[in-house]
Amino acid sequence: MAPDYPVGKQRRDRKDTMKRLTFILTQSLECPSGLGRYWPLAHGLVERGYRVTVLALHPDFARVPERRFSRDGVEIRYVGQMHVRKSASDKQYFGSLALLWISALATLKLTWAALTTPSEIYHIGKPHPMNGVAAIVLLALGRNVFLDCDDIEATSNRFGGGWQRSVVAWFEEYLPRWVRGVTVNTTFLRDRVSPLVPEDRPIVLVPNAVDSLRCQALDPATVADVRRKHQLDGHRVVAYVGSMSLTNHAVDLLLEGFAGVVADKVSDALLLLVGGGEDLPALKQLAIDLEVSSRVCFVGRVPPGEVMAYYAGADVAADPVRDDEVAQARSPLKLYESLAAAIPIITGDIGDRRAALDGDSLMLVPAGDAHALGEAIVRLLEDPDARERIRRWAESHREQFFWENRIDEFARVYETI
Repeated sequence: MAPDYPVGKQRRDRKDTMKRLTFILTQSLECPSGLGRYWPLAHGLVERGYRVTVLALHPDFARVPERRFSRDGVEIRYVGQMHVRKSASDKQYFGSLALLWISALATLKLTWAALTTPSEIYHIGKPHPMNGVAAIVLLALGRNVFLDCDDIEATSNRFGGGWQRSVVAWFEEYLPRWVRGVTVNTTFLRDRVSPLVPEDRPIVLVPNAVDSLRCQALDPATVADVRRKHQLDGHRVVAYVGSMSLTNHAVDLLLEGFAGVVADKVSDALLLLVGGGEDLPALKQLAIDLEVSSRVCFVGRVPPGEVMAYYAGADVAADPVRDDEVAQARSPLKLYESLAAAIPIITGDIGDRRAALDGDSLMLVPAGDAHALGEAIVRLLEDPDARERIRRWAESHREQFFWENRIDEFARVYETI
């Protein structure tokens, strides 16, 4: 029987009954957490019937080609400049006065954008002051506000002054107390926020993962192009893909382990460093000082669509970490990216990394130990059977590294409304 109203009206009514959800971010969807966590979450929630809007800041706002657009059903609006400027592989921090002005303007723009974006759910991505003020205003108006914590912001970021760190720490301390629920990505963060969150409000733990579309787009020709472009053929390649920021990424530890152990024991080993950041010049100088610059390839920042090809073009990947709270709090995207590409990755045995790697001792070393990191890299480079075993394990468990299998658990935090 035909409906007694137009089909178009039926579709509009169905759309109007969908839950509206707005993510409020202080970074773009091309930044690490934006690419690795918030974009796949937004896209996955759209596929589960939510109407999702992302309000975000951009690292190069003056030059962003589109400030408002739709992508795979997600409405995206860049409303202001991030607290840092990124261009190509460079990362620029603003002076105190400039930062104060940029932060104030970004706070006002995010808050206004949130107030003029009607939603049943607002989810704050990382408790920063710029989106934290928006959260406080929304809470005062009785809106349903949730918080996502994927790091310790006051510890892992670089600040120009102690007052900046104190402001960020205040928002990390108090926002969890006021919101309707909290999502986290590690057991460390869950345990950290548990005393702050009222007992009747949910805390949902969802580790990071990989968008399966990024793996499906990977083809052998692209990997061959990467290896040819950087002259990797004839080498056993160790890859690091991530930020070149020593505040929270121990790339220097990897360089020291490579120079002190790997370069001496594996004559054809080459270290491939992929990513940009403010400490890129210092790391290049460190490679020179360690006398391994001829065996280290600094690629710089690459487009998100090419990242998986760099993993697939390597023999082993590395996630160097120190023994500190920053490492305990992180669910590193590089672990899941490398495993989704079926490439073994060596990291420090800290936080949730042991569970993510199924306790495989060949991929775990004491955190902060450059020599142990180098020795573990050598073991895997010289043992193709071990690499193949890990490759087969990763391929058989690949589904668990995909966001598609974690979205439903994330959405459980909204069950209270």
